Amino acid sequence: MHDLRRQALESHKTVSKKAQSRISSRTSSAANSRSNSRAVSRNVSDDEDGNLSDSTNWSVNSIDDMLSATLPEDTTDIWMQDLGDRTEEIIDRKRSSVQGRESALAQYVHILMGHYAHDQIKGKTSELFPALLKSVKSDSEKEASLALRAIALSIITVPSETVYDSIFQTLKRTYADSESLAVKAVAIHTLSAAAIFGGASDSEIEEIMDDLLEIVESDGSSIEAADSGEVVAAACEAWGFLATSIDDMEEKTETAMDAFVEQLESSDVSVQVAAGENIALLFEKSYTARETDDGPASDEEDEEGFPIDSSFVKRYEVYRQKDQLKHTLSQLASESSRRIAKKDRKVLHSNFSDILNTVEYPSRGPRYQNAINEETGRRYGSRMVVRIHKTGSMKIDTWWKLHRLQALRRVLGGGFVVHYENNEVVFDSLPIMISAS
Repeated sequence: MHDLRRQALESHKTVSKKAQSRISSRTSSAANSRSNSRAVSRNVSDDEDGNLSDSTNWSVNSIDDMLSATLPEDTTDIWMQDLGDRTEEIIDRKRSSVQGRESALAQYVHILMGHYAHDQIKGKTSELFPALLKSVKSDSEKEASLALRAIALSIITVPSETVYDSIFQTLKRTYADSESLAVKAVAIHTLSAAAIFGGASDSEIEEIMDDLLEIVESDGSSIEAADSGEVVAAACEAWGFLATSIDDMEEKTETAMDAFVEQLESSDVSVQVAAGENIALLFEKSYTARETDDGPASDEEDEEGFPIDSSFVKRYEVYRQKDQLKHTLSQLASESSRRIAKKDRKVLHSNFSDILNTVEYPSRGPRYQNAINEETGRRYGSRMVVRIHKTGSMKIDTWWKLHRLQALRRVLGGGFVVHYENNEVVFDSLPIMISAS
């Protein structure tokens, strides 16, 4: 298999050196902090529908579905001509109909998912974004949702230090004022992508996180989406994605934990899982790499006498009522109520077993296998692997990695691998060495 990592690092077509440095430092910040820690999550919001040309749905129930979804390979150059035609249709709105714009946007989204089209759209972004923002304001839910997704895809394809400033107000107004819950949810995800890849400052990212937390705390009421699981889940997911770019979460942890712990009681499984994933991320981020003045690592053992990773050190308390939290997580991990669909019970069991494991041992990641490897005498550890084509794989063994993977897959869908191989900012978001299978 060709060296994907080297290929990604050698691709310098994405952004200017100044923008590249800023975006790269943000997307890789977790690798230099305890966001680099352990753990990962399962349930993903993403579009895994096989018909990606009409993709407006950003959620799916299984990470297995998400990881296995890919777009068919297109080895011809016809897509370039099609993309050019669709781009012109989007920009030139004269005499266009809602149905015509929906069709053009759907095809534009489909093409940008399956191809790295940096060179094809870079010179058009100054015209594209104003046109897309007009479609965001459409009364058509489908047109608005597709336009929002097109914005996210365009920004990931052509990152910018300045585009966030020109679009964030429209995106915020959209999730605050739209009458469509689906549009609100997509706008939340698009804003988070625009913040990371479009040039938002750290303080602006933290402001978005505060706004999203208010949505979570109010069960959606703060943006006229009372008790909407779709919107609250989107706010939780986007908050988690943004949190991976913040090195020190200590000041935000207490308020955030209160909000997410409360959402564990939600009647919506997607909200429960998204809240749980953020709880795991916050426990993970409370640990940072051991430094010289921390002294030597101690030989800690778990309840069965096996060594615990002590290369990271706890820096602050995440949640005071930890025993109560563990009890709640344990109940969710063994939920047996017949009122909950069997499929949802399975989702709760798999996710919250992982989340509980992380709360108890923050050095442990998702799908952490307690079984003992006879060769090493140690536990197998995290076993989540993303297959890259049929010959390579990357290990997702921390919550910050999974949060980023999920966020990227919500936007890129089945085209994630194409972008991971060719789009430098996507690679920088998950700078994980690819291993041959």
